[in-house]
Amino acid sequence: MVTRQPLGNSLDRLAKIAEVRLNREDRPMTREEILEGVKDCDGLISLPYDRVDGELMDASGRLKVISNHAVGYDNIDVEAATKRGIFVTNTPDVLTETTADLAWALILATARRLTEAERFLREGRWRSWSPGLMVGTDIYGKTLGILGMGRIGVAVARRAQGFNMKVLYSDVFRNERAEKELGIEYADLKRVLKESDFVSVHVPLMPSTRHFVGEAELNLMKRSAILVNTSRGPVVDELALYKALNERRIAGAGLDVFEREPIEPENPLLRLNNVVLVPHIGSASIDTRIAMGDLAVKNLMATLQGRMPPALVNKEILKTKPLTS
Repeated sequence: MVTRQPLGNSLDRLAKIAEVRLNREDRPMTREEILEGVKDCDGLISLPYDRVDGELMDASGRLKVISNHAVGYDNIDVEAATKRGIFVTNTPDVLTETTADLAWALILATARRLTEAERFLREGRWRSWSPGLMVGTDIYGKTLGILGMGRIGVAVARRAQGFNMKVLYSDVFRNERAEKELGIEYADLKRVLKESDFVSVHVPLMPSTRHFVGEAELNLMKRSAILVNTSRGPVVDELALYKALNERRIAGAGLDVFEREPIEPENPLLRLNNVVLVPHIGSASIDTRIAMGDLAVKNLMATLQGRMPPALVNKEILKTKPLTS
């Protein structure tokens, strides 16, 4: 079962080895539709907003693999899947550079107030040039703090070299290879937050990282600093961020992800001018979305055929259900 049509023609390959149940409408399936549709299915290709829990797994009766069309898999109860002998896969690597591009787009747009300036122009409020018109902040030569030095964090740090930036990073593990290659510096979280002009968040969502950036962390940042989040919305305490932005305790934010998606019309962030908001488009390039669909299908097909999928999440399952290489 495929909960939404991926870009490209990857499903044509899947159709050669399996019957494909596809949601052909350009909308998310309801919970009830997924519970009904997954019955008697061996595999499921899910989207980041599909909640895949024990109830859904049991509704199939024969599910062998859940292939998530995303790098993050916080929408899937991986422990429940492992207990049931179900393989869980995701789509890392293929979206690294594209997401790093979007993080930098948000850094640039927020620093130079691009969306605010465009609204100003489109609304017919531009009457003359003036020295103080839409002044923002420079990026070149400043300090970039990165929270999470995984694949995307490294890609963001690499781009900072073109802006002659000092890069500090914090992570539960040191990335000495990236330190050597890029000249970046490992530091504790407090130092990264205190010294950075820009802070870019790249940590996965898990119980330990929910509200990883909250009021205490925001209070450590410079009043001139900008926060960017392209990881998962709940990693940042949205209410605390709104208060910090509204009170100008930090200068701005660029957000691709939110605690509740789609963002609700009454979300107070929508009323602020010092925040750039985009609708979870970190991986949204044609090439990348096609590659994600291809990898999701490859993961599914390999597992159903008893082979090791390219991107297995719950590797501990191999102890009881080994696959061929």
